[in-house]
Amino acid sequence: MSDGQTTKVSAGPVKTRTIQIPLPPGGFNLDCGQSLPELQIAYETYGTLSPKKDNAVFLCHALSGSAHVAGYHEPLDDTAPWWDNMVGPGKGIDTRFYYVVCANIIGGCRGTTGPSSVNPATKTPYGSLFPHISIGDMVSGHRLLLKELGIERLAAVIGGSMGGMQALEWIIRYPDMIDNCICIASAAGLSAQSLAFDIISRKAITSDPHWNGGDFYSTGNFPGSGLALARQIGHVTYLSQEMMETKFGREKTEAGSRFQVESYLEYQGGKFIKRFDANSYFHITSAIDQYHLSEKSGSLEKAFEPVRAKVLVVALSSDWLFPPSQSIDLANALLRAGKHVTYCELDAPHGHDSFLIDVGPLGEVIRAFLPWVRSLPAHEEESAKRKAANMELATTRTCPFCERRKDYAIITDMIRPGSRVLDLGCGNGELLRLLAAKRNISGIGVDIDVKHVIAVIDGGQDIFQGDIDHGLQAIPDNTFDCAILSETLQVVKKPQLVLREMLRVAKEGIVSFPNFGNWSHRLRLLCSGRMPKGGALPFEWYDTPNIHLFTLDDFIQLCREDHIRMLNTVCIPESNTSRALLGLGLRNLGADRILVRIMREPDKLAQKGNDDGKQGRQDTA
Repeated sequence: MSDGQTTKVSAGPVKTRTIQIPLPPGGFNLDCGQSLPELQIAYETYGTLSPKKDNAVFLCHALSGSAHVAGYHEPLDDTAPWWDNMVGPGKGIDTRFYYVVCANIIGGCRGTTGPSSVNPATKTPYGSLFPHISIGDMVSGHRLLLKELGIERLAAVIGGSMGGMQALEWIIRYPDMIDNCICIASAAGLSAQSLAFDIISRKAITSDPHWNGGDFYSTGNFPGSGLALARQIGHVTYLSQEMMETKFGREKTEAGSRFQVESYLEYQGGKFIKRFDANSYFHITSAIDQYHLSEKSGSLEKAFEPVRAKVLVVALSSDWLFPPSQSIDLANALLRAGKHVTYCELDAPHGHDSFLIDVGPLGEVIRAFLPWVRSLPAHEEESAKRKAANMELATTRTCPFCERRKDYAIITDMIRPGSRVLDLGCGNGELLRLLAAKRNISGIGVDIDVKHVIAVIDGGQDIFQGDIDHGLQAIPDNTFDCAILSETLQVVKKPQLVLREMLRVAKEGIVSFPNFGNWSHRLRLLCSGRMPKGGALPFEWYDTPNIHLFTLDDFIQLCREDHIRMLNTVCIPESNTSRALLGLGLRNLGADRILVRIMREPDKLAQKGNDDGKQGRQDTA
């Protein structure tokens, strides 16, 4: 770690400090009802605290982590930083702009009070006398640390795995203190399968003949075999099946008597017992298992009622310890509770450990979610680059930029001020930003492209990453006043499903699409015998995102069959001929683009079907 090339890109030399937290006469009260008479916390800091003390970021570590998140110690030791590829100058959490704090948790064994610490009452290690701890106790202890450091507000709290549970607890316990929260590969509580692995891990420790009920410190024997086995069990859950197969398969060692995966697990177990305490592992996994927001509050929505922070929930595609479905549940509940939430699922082949390994896209997402950095003078050049990149992304939608802006102007006129808006296939979030500026809406986008997700986050808007062809299961019924499908219906695989879903989650919908029934397309097809190209259809047939080419009349028929009411229709011409045809009432011939405001037909009207002549105001742009 000391070579010049490494230090240039690292957080540099850091020192683990310990602080004795001043406590009242009763000590530090724990959620279990007991208390600790003394509380020492080990921590590290990176970067510089701003004069206003408004750039502090607190990192919550996972089960086997510590305060040493980045950089290196001097003199060099064998303590490896757990997120060095994320924290440092120019990295996802940029220490040129943020003052980063990370601390070892209560119950740990890396400098913070835990089972191996000396009990003031007995002058010997706590061992079996160490009380039960909770995720909330960890957070409360770290809150006291920040107070001692003079930090009363956090720009963000960030954590993955068990650290994500701590991050959630932060925004619930101290809602007025935190601006932003990033919860990565975590959950509101463990699944039954994950609980089972923890239970077996603790059984492995307590079955070790040297366990001695947790009072092994004075015996000269350490339950290393049990702890090593617990670590091996845990490691199986951290990797994906795909990665295990790629890395090891059924390959055997050179000796040929053992599988490579066996050798790998034994190595991980042996390495772990050199730096971790069996009692700490027992207590921390117990705290993880007991954490469950719904059980404590009655429901996730109620648990999140105090939250004021903007929340980013990140899932990892191949994570089966904390599967994406649990992250979706978190995001869904935050949305139901009316909070600002963004959900992102990253393609991460390494399984649960991907947030520690595959930091490329994750670093970009985190960097974009920390918006206050963009207002700093030193960051002006980077902000300009981001804006340029976002403008370039604006061209990825299916219609030219200037034509899209015409649609946006009409859509803006249709949106009531203060509405809650969902933009499906939102691209780089340009429409959401326009509606926020012009109509003061609270909006959220949906898009599958991670580049678009990053651009929307960077623009300060909320987004759910997902494929709208798979439905909008993460979004509750009637969450929004209006859902928008701008130049997207023709590129989805299941347009009928998408329309049904958008009218499930919103009271009204606005749909715009190119009209294949326009006279120019018909003429070109008739005269040349080839698929038309130009105007609203600017792509060659073999290189087009448009997989459904349909007309205004086709859309009207679909609405009629699906009991969708067309409230008003705007026909957009691109030539004088098109305008003339529209003037004659020939909408399907004259419209190059269509913009329709729709709603689900009430039951009493659904039986009658949709009469095109009575579908509300018809407009020409």
